[in-house]
Order: sequence, then structure tokens, then C-alpha cells
Amino acid sequence: MGSLVAPGRKLRAPSRHTPMSVGAWPLLFLGPLLTGIALFYYYPILSNIYLSLTKSNAFGTRPEFVGMENYVQLLTRPDMPSAIANTLVYTGVVLLGIPISVAVASAMELPGLKFRNLYRVLFFMPYLAMPIAITQVWKLVFNGNFGLINQTLQALGVAEPPYWLSTPPFAILAVAVFGLWSSIGFNVIVLSAGLKSIPPELYEAASLDGAGGVQQFRRITIPLLTPSIFLLTIMQTISGLQLFDALFAMIGVSNPAMRESRSLVFLFYQEAFINNNKGAGAAVAVVILVFVGIVTALQFLVQKKWVNYV
Repeated sequence: MGSLVAPGRKLRAPSRHTPMSVGAWPLLFLGPLLTGIALFYYYPILSNIYLSLTKSNAFGTRPEFVGMENYVQLLTRPDMPSAIANTLVYTGVVLLGIPISVAVASAMELPGLKFRNLYRVLFFMPYLAMPIAITQVWKLVFNGNFGLINQTLQALGVAEPPYWLSTPPFAILAVAVFGLWSSIGFNVIVLSAGLKSIPPELYEAASLDGAGGVQQFRRITIPLLTPSIFLLTIMQTISGLQLFDALFAMIGVSNPAMRESRSLVFLFYQEAFINNNKGAGAAVAVVILVFVGIVTALQFLVQKKWVNYV
């Protein structure tokens, strides 16, 4: 068979486009996005890092460079360990909502279940409501005098139930219970979407092999749902480490239990906006940023051992 190339001509390799060969078109399209990210994300972070190395006067002006002094004072202050512990306790309790959400989402996806969409709406509605409004309802639930919890405990024979929101050992746990409850609606929606992505043929094949419902849940549902579980773990961990609004609304600044229930973000609020110490507040923000980054990086490293991507 004769060659299709004319005599005396050489074959040319197919051209490969490089970022330099296509001109400025990529920058034209990506420029607005990159500019917005630089202005609203990276510049505030860098500005906050520089601010954490300074100390300003009582009016927050005329910053003076002091180096690592703010960090040394922050890490040696006596309430720092309790703030870290409270933040971790809240985050741990909120993460307990993920296995609860897995059970709820799996129950709502059972074949033949009626009013499935209604259940989804009911579980998701608390996530759409204003957090401050919901915390006021939960303050009534945890009220030490006439709250629903204490009324129930008294009916069960508990003579003196605790004042949940004004007793330091119980205040942060009460806020954490609220955080757990408020996270379930979003978790259920994400997990329901993950359950729908599992091929039904896998369950049919498992049934033919004699696998029961519990075995199918352990061997099929949970392994194939791990990407959604991992996503929720990342999101709820970051949200838990940023605890502030629920703590501020349910306990309050004037509550005597707040001193033992403060979170890391509340320390930032206290230093930056109450004490008007912008440098110390910026240092707290940097510590939170580093803390969240380390925890997230560890989660991404560990996920290789338990997350199954199909």
C-alpha cells in the first residue's frame, strides 16, 4: 500500500497548545475571578497576619510592630486551654450528628416509605431558619425553672435538675446539643443524595447471594457513602471550630458561665471588639486559621484509608 505523504515532504507532529500559545484569553476569563479571590480572601489573610504582629492604642489606631508578643501572651493566658477544650467538645458533639444522620437518611430511603418528601422538608426546615431565632427557642427548652428538659426530669423524680445555661460544666454541652440538632437537616439532605447515587443492582446482587438488610447496610451502603460522610466531616469540623453565634446567643456575655464556656472565636471577639486590642484579636484569628488548616489536612491524609471512591 502506497504512502499518503508526497515524496520529499516530512511528517509534521501535531501542534500542542501551551498556555503561551493561546495568548491572553485564559487570563481574560480568569482575571475577574482571580482578582476577586485576591482582594476578598488572600489580602485580608495577609493583612490580618501583619496586624497580629502589631499593637495599637485604645482607639485601635497607630499600630506599633511588636513581633510575636501577641502570640506569646495568647498562648500563655490562663483561659486559652479551656477555650480550646470547649471548642473541641462542641466540635466532637456536632460530629456525632453524622452517624445519626446516616441512620435517618437510610430510613427515609427505605422502599415503600410514604411521605418521603415531607420528611425531608421537615428535617431540612431548621437549617433554613434564622439561627438566632432558633437559639431563643432552645434557651426556653434549657431554662432551669420552667424548661421542657427540667420539667421532664422533675416528672421522672429528679428533685433539683441543673440550671443548664448558667452552670459551666453543662452550658457548653447544652450549646453542643443545639449544634448537633441544627446540623442533622443539612446532613440528611447530603446523605440522601449520596444514597441515590448507589446503583440498586448492587443490592439486588447481594440479595441473590443471601445478604440480609444489615449486611447490605454494612457492606454496600456505608462503604459507598463514605465520600458524602467525608464531605460532612470536613464541613462540620470547620463549622464546629468556628463556634460563636450559638454560644453568644444561648449563654450571653453577662452570664457567669460564659467565662468557663468561651470558644476560640469568642476570644477573638472579646479581644478585638470588647477590649479593642486589634493585634491580639488578629493573633487569635491566625491561631484559628492554622488550627483549622492542620485539622483539615489531617482529615485529608486519613481519608485515604477509609473513603471509597467508585
